[in-house]
Amino acid sequence: MTADELRASIIDILSEIAPDEDYDALKDDVTFREQLSMDSMDMLDVVLGLRRRYKLPIPEADYPKLASMNSTIEYLLPLLNEKEA
Repeated sequence: MTADELRASIIDILSEIAPDEDYDALKDDVTFREQLSMDSMDMLDVVLGLRRRYKLPIPEADYPKLASMNSTIEYLLPLLNEKEA
């Protein structure tokens, strides 16, 4: 999986949770909560969506690593590529 493929997938999950947002203007280095007016429950939905889609365990201690697009890709990409190997 490439970073671009993962980014598209993350946007798909985000758009299910916050469908009225402008994802074309999403800044990869700014937290989702700041850009998308998401609360803690929305962020939990993002984590659960990622866990469901990729069948990966994401420990609660790692949730802060899923705060922005860059940090989410940085966290998930190695795990997904290791899982595929």
